[in-house]
Amino acid sequence: MATEESRCLLAHPATDAYLRVQNKKLYLATFAAVLGPLSFGFALGYSSPAIPELRKIGNPKLQLDSNQASWFGSLVTLGAAAGGILGGYLVDKIGRKLSLMLCSIPYVCGYIVIISAQNIWMLYFGRILTGLASGITSLVVPVYISEISHTNVRGMLGSFVQLMVVTGILGAYVAGMILKWHWLAVLCSFPPCIMLLFMLFMPETPRFLLDQKKRAEAIAALRFLRGPFVDHEWECRQIEANAEEEGLSLFEFKNPSIYRPLLIGVILMFLQQVTGINAVMFYAETIFEDANFQSSRMASVVVGSIQVCFTAVAALIIDKTGRKVLLYVSGIIMALSTALFGFYFKMVLPNGNNSSNADLLFTFNSVSPGTETRLSWLAVVSLGLFVAGFALGWGPVPWLVMSEIFPLKARGISSGACVLTNWVMAFLVTKEFHDFIVIVTYTFLVIFSLVTFAAFYVPETKGRTLEQIEAYFRKS
Repeated sequence: MATEESRCLLAHPATDAYLRVQNKKLYLATFAAVLGPLSFGFALGYSSPAIPELRKIGNPKLQLDSNQASWFGSLVTLGAAAGGILGGYLVDKIGRKLSLMLCSIPYVCGYIVIISAQNIWMLYFGRILTGLASGITSLVVPVYISEISHTNVRGMLGSFVQLMVVTGILGAYVAGMILKWHWLAVLCSFPPCIMLLFMLFMPETPRFLLDQKKRAEAIAALRFLRGPFVDHEWECRQIEANAEEEGLSLFEFKNPSIYRPLLIGVILMFLQQVTGINAVMFYAETIFEDANFQSSRMASVVVGSIQVCFTAVAALIIDKTGRKVLLYVSGIIMALSTALFGFYFKMVLPNGNNSSNADLLFTFNSVSPGTETRLSWLAVVSLGLFVAGFALGWGPVPWLVMSEIFPLKARGISSGACVLTNWVMAFLVTKEFHDFIVIVTYTFLVIFSLVTFAAFYVPETKGRTLEQIEAYFRKS
């Protein structure tokens, strides 16, 4: 006999076969949504192949020096921080679906500005616009997917967000080997256009519709997502039983059921970014180029491919292993890889104690001849291992947990706070990339924080419905 938890999913006599067929519509809705993170990944990866070209471009009005290159790479994160604030407002006011459709506009406009740029300020403005869209996307898509998914596949589908981000980054790296920077911008504008088209035919989330007192529309959405033969009324009642009538006030943030998941989400996002992952991915090609690696673009493609593969592995196993186990494993692998990376810097930068005051991207000129060439393989191995470890846990899990732990009435503002934290930290790490050696030096303190926080404060959400997770925080 089916348990009460799974009743809404097991109401058809040919349960397994039926769900495999019916999940196709859920997967279709997920695919439409994750075209947003794919666009977001292209925006992040765009700077890696574009910056080397713009540093050497013949037009002096567009040519970037080292400081301007760091701004070009990092401004997308400032735009994303603003997008997190805007997305937190939009997701509760106009819904998950419409918010996601609207964010395609700044994506396309941003690339149009970059393509038609006449000066560096237009390049900056285009990056800010694509960052704004990325911030909205990074908030809305995890919420949308978590609210349309059922418990059995929510972890896997939620991990597709990070998978599509890293696929977009890799896509930008590969395309950058063939296309010039302005044609690459044209290519990057296609995914948001396709997302807009697909989302036109996808449903709004049942939880948002019920929160808006649109019960008939919520039933129709569940019928699309679950099929006609499951107990839609039962699932609606479960959602409604856990929803609270009153709106959210500032005073309610004193309630542990609201502030505790908010603190967990914010700290997860903070720790995710202090690993330095965005600095590595933004400047991957430049790192290898200045390390005199024979094929810097191919090396960055290899690193991007590793990230895609291990994120896919995480997506496939996350509903079986749970969230916390992946965080532990991820932290340990990153600790080992940054130890190797620290050894590499120690060997190629013999005067490394003073290197934090110089731009890392240009310090290799002071290295003893041939040292960096002989050890260039170590840079690729250590970065590849770091990216693999990050992709297994600390890449997808914080975004997934963020989409699961917040109560419905606080989901918009709490998710906005998490996204704002993530992108502000991403900006600080990316803009101040010349201090990356300092990050490597203190990495074990960071890794210790990652593993300790995961062990004691992150709840295991595997196998729980969103309503059960909310009830857990309310009881605790």
